[in-house]
Amino acid sequence: MEEAKVVETKDGTFSVASGYPGHQEAVQDRDHKFLSKAIEEAYNGVDCGHGGPFGAVVVRNDEIVVGCHNMVLKNTDPTAHAEVTAIREACKKLGKLELSDCEMYASCEPCPMCFGAVHLSRIKRLVYGAQAEAAIAIGFDDFIADALRGTAFYQKVHLEVKRADGNGAIIAEQVFEKTKAKFQMY
Repeated sequence: MEEAKVVETKDGTFSVASGYPGHQEAVQDRDHKFLSKAIEEAYNGVDCGHGGPFGAVVVRNDEIVVGCHNMVLKNTDPTAHAEVTAIREACKKLGKLELSDCEMYASCEPCPMCFGAVHLSRIKRLVYGAQAEAAIAIGFDDFIADALRGTAFYQKVHLEVKRADGNGAIIAEQVFEKTKAKFQMY
């Protein structure tokens, strides 16, 4: 079998080129499966009134360690974003401070705080669905996208960051449109 090759694309993201047939499809199916769980969490959080339409799951060895959603309103805590909550819960459950053997699936592109938490937790791979613009469109601060993209955080860390392919990304974007009537910022 040919060794996988890491390739930097024109937009600064990284791709993995694999030598065996069907690898890309297998990765896409696996990503879709776990991203779907993060999206379910996003809907659940809004339905429960816990916070904004954001969900995240932490995966280790193809098993979900935890699934969490935004808890900002429930906890009266502006840092209780889905990704941060998932990292906190995964660390407690696994009894360790770093998650280098884990991946995260997030329903939306992480804000700078969440991206920092992902980086500090040493998560090895992050797959997100919706781009920050979907959150911005319903009233979340546009600083999310500008801060991340303007400072090139993604390119400076040793972490694979990938936007989901195909339907996963579209379905993740829909969570914002479908929940905007239920969720009011202020």
